[in-house]
Amino acid sequence: MKVEQIYTGCLAQGAYYIESNGEATIIDPLREVEPYIQMAKERNAKIKYVFETHFHADFVSGHIDLAKRTGADIVYGPTAMKTTYNIILGKDGQEFPLGKSKIRLIHTPGHTMESSCYLLIDENGKETSLFTGDTLFIGDVGRPDLAQKVIAELTQEKLAGHLYDSLRNKIMPLSDDIVVYPGHGAGSACGKMMSDETTDTLGHQKKTNYALRPDMGKEEFIDAILTGLTPPPGYFPQNVMLNIQGYESIDEVVKKGTTPLNVAEFESLLEQNCAIVIDTREAQAFAKGFIPDSYNIGIDGSFANWVGTTIVDVKQPILIVTDEGREEEVATRLARIGFDTTLGYLKGGFAAWKKAGKEIGTVPSVDVKELAHKMIDEDIHILDVRRASEYNSEHVENAVNAPLDYLKDSMTKVDKHKTYHVHCRSGYRSMVFVSILKSMGYENLIDIKGGMNAMKELGKFNLSEYREPTTML
Repeated sequence: MKVEQIYTGCLAQGAYYIESNGEATIIDPLREVEPYIQMAKERNAKIKYVFETHFHADFVSGHIDLAKRTGADIVYGPTAMKTTYNIILGKDGQEFPLGKSKIRLIHTPGHTMESSCYLLIDENGKETSLFTGDTLFIGDVGRPDLAQKVIAELTQEKLAGHLYDSLRNKIMPLSDDIVVYPGHGAGSACGKMMSDETTDTLGHQKKTNYALRPDMGKEEFIDAILTGLTPPPGYFPQNVMLNIQGYESIDEVVKKGTTPLNVAEFESLLEQNCAIVIDTREAQAFAKGFIPDSYNIGIDGSFANWVGTTIVDVKQPILIVTDEGREEEVATRLARIGFDTTLGYLKGGFAAWKKAGKEIGTVPSVDVKELAHKMIDEDIHILDVRRASEYNSEHVENAVNAPLDYLKDSMTKVDKHKTYHVHCRSGYRSMVFVSILKSMGYENLIDIKGGMNAMKELGKFNLSEYREPTTML
C-alpha cells in the first residue's frame, strides 16, 4: 500500500495518491490531472476512484477531467448538491474496496454540509490514515463561513455547531496512531492559524490543536473558531460553482492563455476587452518600468491567493506580462483558481513594449537606509499593508494599517493628495498594493524595498508593539 502527498505550495494544498495491489485513488486532485495519470501509469496501476472531501472554494478540482480520462468514479459525501456530471453519493460509513485495502467515508459536516473525511484501512484491517480535507488541519480546523456564500441559510454559527459535533463524534474517537493528512497547510485562506507541518498523528493533534481540547464546550468552540476570521477571497463562491457545474478542460484554457502576442496585438486586446494586465515579474524589476495600469502580482509568491483577493471576478479578461519561459506556469496557476479568460501573453515581455516606444510607468522605491534618514528630517506618512494581526504584533510607530486583503476598505485611508511610503513584510504585497492603486489614479505612493524585514535588520526604526490581546490569523 502506498500513500503519497502531492503538495502545491502556491495554494498550500495537499492532494493524495493512494495505491494498493494495482488499484489507485486520488483525493482532492488539482485541475491539471496529467501528473496523476502518469504516476499511476508508471506503476501499472488503474485509477479507480476520485474522492472529493467537499466542493472546494479555493481551487478548481481536476475530478471531472480525471474521471473522463481514466474511467474513475467520482465520490462525494452525503448531502452533496446535484452536479452536472455523474457521481457516487457516498453514505456515512460506506467502504470502498481498493486493491487489498479499503477506504471508509466518514461524513463530517461543518466546513460544508457535504464535507467528508476518508479513512484508509490496510489489508490487515488496521485503520492507518485519515484524509481530512478542510475538516481538520494541523493546528486548526476548517472555517465554517464559506458555505453560506452559496447557501444563505447555512449561517456560520450553524456550520460551526455541525463541525463541533463532527470532530467530537466522528474524528476524536479514532485511534491516536492514525496519520492525519489535511487538505491544506499554512498560507491557505481556508483556515486561520494552520501549522507549517502538513501531516501529524491524530493523537498529537488531540493534545495540541486548540479546537480538539476535550473539555471545550460547543459554545466556546463556536466562539473560538469564528473569532478573527477575515473575509475569504471574492473568487471562492465562483470556484464552488465551477466544481459543481463543471468547467472547460484546463488544456484548452492554458492553450488560450499562452497565445503569444506582439505589441500591437497585445494593445488591441487590452483596449477591446477591458482586460487587466498582470505583470508577474519581481517587484523591483516591475518598479523600474511597466505597462501603465498593470497589476504587479509576482509569480514567485502567493500568486493565486493575491490574484483571487484583488480580482474578484474569475471571468475578468487578463493579459500576461512575465519573464520569458514562464507563460505556461502563469496561465496554469490562473486556471487552478478558475481564471479561465486569459487572452495571451506579451511576446518578448516588457522589453518588447519598451522597445516599441510605448508609454511606461514607474514606481519610486526607497531602501530602508534612505527611509531612516528621511524620517529624521521629514514628517512622512507610512502605510503598512500587512494583515492586522501582523501589524498588531509589531509595527513602525505612527504607521497606518491598510491591509492588502481589505483593499477596498484600505483605499479609503489613502488621500490622493498626500505622499505615502508603503511597506509589507518583504516587499511583495506592498508592490501589489501600490500597483493597483496607481492604476486607479493614486500617484503619490513610494515603495519601501524589503519591507519590515529590511527595517528590522537595519534596526534604526522605533517599532511599537501592540499589547492588547489579539487573535493570530
